[in-house]
Amino acid sequence: MRRGIAASALVASLALAATACGGGTSDSGKSDGPVTLTWWDTSNGTNEAPTYQALVKQFEAANKNIKVNYVDVPFDQAQNKFDTAAGSKGAPDILRSEVGWTPAFAKKGYFLPLDGTEALADQAKFQPNLIKQAQYQGKTYGVPLVTDTLALVYNKALFEKAGITDAPKTWDELKSDAAKVKDKTGADGYWGSTQAYYAQSFLYGEGTDTVDATAKKITVDSAAAKKAYGTWLSTFSGKGLHKADTTADAYAHIQDAFVNGKVAAIVQGPWEITNIYKGSAFKDKSNLGIAVVPAGSSGKAGAPTGGHNLSVYAGSDKAHQDAALKFLKFMTSATSQETIALKNSTLPTRSDAYTAKVTADPGIAGFQGVLGAAQPRPALPEYSSLWGPLDIELPKVAGGKESLDQGLSNAEVAIAKLVPDFSK
Repeated sequence: MRRGIAASALVASLALAATACGGGTSDSGKSDGPVTLTWWDTSNGTNEAPTYQALVKQFEAANKNIKVNYVDVPFDQAQNKFDTAAGSKGAPDILRSEVGWTPAFAKKGYFLPLDGTEALADQAKFQPNLIKQAQYQGKTYGVPLVTDTLALVYNKALFEKAGITDAPKTWDELKSDAAKVKDKTGADGYWGSTQAYYAQSFLYGEGTDTVDATAKKITVDSAAAKKAYGTWLSTFSGKGLHKADTTADAYAHIQDAFVNGKVAAIVQGPWEITNIYKGSAFKDKSNLGIAVVPAGSSGKAGAPTGGHNLSVYAGSDKAHQDAALKFLKFMTSATSQETIALKNSTLPTRSDAYTAKVTADPGIAGFQGVLGAAQPRPALPEYSSLWGPLDIELPKVAGGKESLDQGLSNAEVAIAKLVPDFSK
């Protein structure tokens, strides 16, 4: 999952208008003629996109009859733009799809099933749980490109100055450590996020979720969820705990404070590793500590499994689909994934891409170590959309504009509209 991508909406809209018609007939009108693919990439345009653009050139050099029209689409706009484009038969041939989008678009018939195609020729090399997340009703609709989860990332030097030798394993320990950091260093110990995705770990810590997909029941307003969000709310007040930032730029504020040593710990994903290394506090990469997100009262810890798949538009013609499958195989190969990991500090999805060079990056090695605690998302096409209502309510709660009970009640009503066949 990617956050805080800087891009010009005007430039993006002009680029999309010019390239949205990539699917359709091949350029020559013949199945064996030159093909131009349109790929919507949703990676960070500054830190990650150059690596993907370089790989595109490598692919084109090895496949003279295939050209790739690369378009970097802001992550926070891509889901709606693709939904609109696919509905009007004007979608790109390939989409870098967030794992939560994949089953939703598959349900609508927008993605091509990839089972038995060359795109999944190396399926056994990929982490099985990531393949499972790319499936819908028994068919596979994406090839895992990068994976991620959230972790507690911390400034080792600040922890050491505060006399803290180990990362906190519970939220109570974190709050205690935050006070020590404040006393000994003057820096804040922890700064939490009001975004629903970042608050998800608190639900896991109480053994619950926004919904019980198996029982088809909405659980966001349950006793366990209230306890979870109560713990979340408590991390915004107290010594060494930064107050909630409910502004539109909160993500950037939290990130900047951490990389420059003004706060000792935050919850963050591997997509920010390259940015963390650019900060004044992490010129020495070994100063970055990475640990599993603290556990709740149930003793459980972990965060959502995230990441991105490459998927093929079902509305493209055979020539474009065949070319797209070849492109997917190249981009998700062990060699390409190693290149992406080394350049972007993101996590590969296949075991043979975790080479010695890749794991020499302390950020990658650290996040690889917490992947085992990541929680796979349920096979529910609407699941990712369930965070939307919470993204509206949680900032109000954290900012003191409404009570926790009212916020969760409002979220439950909104979620019920997204999954109308679920009970409360």
